[in-house]
Amino acid sequence: MSLPEKIAQAAKDGKLLPGAAENLTAWAQAGLPEWAAQSMTELVERGEWSELNDRFYRYLEFGTGGMRGRTIGVVAAKAETGQIGATGSPAYANVGCNMLNDFTLIRAVVGLYRYVSKYLATQNCYDLPKLVIAYDVRHFSRHFCELAASTWTRLGGVAFIFDGPRSTPQLSFSVRYLQAHTGVVITASHNPPHDNGFKAYFTDGAQVTPPHDKNIIAEVNAVPLATVLGFLAKDISRVVTLKPEADAAYLAVAAQAVLDPAVLKSTPLKVVYTNIHGVGAIATLPLLKQAGIDVTAVPEQLAGDARFPTVKSPNPENAEALTLAVALAEKGGHDVVMATDPDCDRMGTAVRNRAGKMELLTGNQVGALLSDYRVTKYKELGWIPAAGTQSAVIVKTFVTSPLLDAIGKGHGVKVINTLTGFKWIAGKMAGYEQKLKAGLLAQDGIALDYDATAFRERAKLLQKHSSFYLFGTEESYGYLPNDSVRDKDGSSACLMFAELCAWVKSRGLTVPEYLDEVYLKYGYFLEGVINIYYEGASGAAKIKRILDTYRSGPPTAFGETKVTRFQDFGREKFHDNDGELIPSQDLYLVTLANGYSFAARGSGTEPKMKFYLFAQEPAKSAADLPAAKAKAKATLDALKALIDADARKRAEG
Repeated sequence: MSLPEKIAQAAKDGKLLPGAAENLTAWAQAGLPEWAAQSMTELVERGEWSELNDRFYRYLEFGTGGMRGRTIGVVAAKAETGQIGATGSPAYANVGCNMLNDFTLIRAVVGLYRYVSKYLATQNCYDLPKLVIAYDVRHFSRHFCELAASTWTRLGGVAFIFDGPRSTPQLSFSVRYLQAHTGVVITASHNPPHDNGFKAYFTDGAQVTPPHDKNIIAEVNAVPLATVLGFLAKDISRVVTLKPEADAAYLAVAAQAVLDPAVLKSTPLKVVYTNIHGVGAIATLPLLKQAGIDVTAVPEQLAGDARFPTVKSPNPENAEALTLAVALAEKGGHDVVMATDPDCDRMGTAVRNRAGKMELLTGNQVGALLSDYRVTKYKELGWIPAAGTQSAVIVKTFVTSPLLDAIGKGHGVKVINTLTGFKWIAGKMAGYEQKLKAGLLAQDGIALDYDATAFRERAKLLQKHSSFYLFGTEESYGYLPNDSVRDKDGSSACLMFAELCAWVKSRGLTVPEYLDEVYLKYGYFLEGVINIYYEGASGAAKIKRILDTYRSGPPTAFGETKVTRFQDFGREKFHDNDGELIPSQDLYLVTLANGYSFAARGSGTEPKMKFYLFAQEPAKSAADLPAAKAKAKATLDALKALIDADARKRAEG
């Protein structure tokens, strides 16, 4: 029996999903390289039907920000594993249309090139399409970077790469710095070691948003496998490797995260930093040292390593990932621990409390602290009026703590809520920039060079003609100080937070005590998250069932607590505080009778369903805080259990 016949028989017997059988047959007959053909044959011969279903039931989705998925299967064939590399990499990124490998990567690059070319034509721009690529330390990251650059230049474009791994925020900056038409980061952020990804950026340095995202997706989906095969051989002879000046330019704008350098100079601060085997140390350590901060790196985690061998997950949101750093801080009497994820767009932290112990902070808490401190400092320095202004804004996501809405209101500045994902925060920055340029051109005939305009001068012009972006944050440990970069930035976040810690220390306080000051101003807020993981084809169906049934049969109560409001961002129309229409998305906001609330959405980067819970209790005095904290925690824990149980029931149908 031939391989196609065996595939057809497996489908007939119900072992292979119809879509998996169709795609597997097409790939088996496509004339792929020998290793790939051998791998598919071996997996069929061994009857690895579950593995083949997961690898072939669909094409790896090129979503609105790119794609992310496995490069190494749960079960691997001998031909694709080959000889394991020094850091645990197989010989080849595993075969399959639902895997991130040479074939799906080239398909994405070709589709992106075709869209950018068409877009430039509509703008009467006849430059060669210009792409800049960064990559992290993951399995195949450098290979994917070179393959993407090779494909782009062979298509007729210009491609820039770095001489080694670089961060996601540096890529975002570099798109603007090089005046590139698009950018790509090869990364899966904090995903498990077996994953990698392809994040696409547009001319403004932000991840792609409508209408570009859907149009790019259409172009990618139109690329046949036969086209891909012609680009498998790498040729980087025409690819441009960036010089040190590109790094210096990024470090210069990242350093602007510090609002008051005198704070860091007058108050000595001891910091432990870890890049958790990722790219963060490349920029973060020089930035901290240049600011005069006494910083110690965690030696066991300093070297880049695709296996992330010292942690269960390279995610600074998880306490376990900071274990070595906290131990080093405890031993050395350091003030603060800061950690960045593999592509250095997220930052997690632990601070020393009044009892002398290191205490972890959540992303919501750090975002709230930075918001309050930075707005306070902007006022103190005279950048914005002391009474606040609606021409200065904090931008956050709907799934980030409502404490930030209260902080903004208290300071008299505007707060904008966006959909989940920093690209929506960056979209607001782009709008403010465009409004300023249009206003100056219409009123004074001035064509403003935005990036060349000094930061403080931009702040004045934006408040006069548009809106000045003060700070942006999302609950998943993402922070951005200003609009010179258009994605969350772990390096800048470390610098910002170090300044805050020094300021708090200069007041004779600990960071948790400063957080309590914020609570006493605005009320006590507590947040929680539920992550429900569902892998593979069957898992995707379960996540869809949860989302679909929330829409068709919204929850009405959890225990004895009734739902008082259900907001469906996929069906209803909502506007932000700028009056702009919020794009539709499968996001649900649920408000309960006790004033608590939660948001529900499917993750855009991992196979999971996410719920974000928000508690709020009044606290008028320091004496009220312990009871408010205890009540919020107990109520939130009970609510989490009820929401989780309801979701799992919905998933099973």
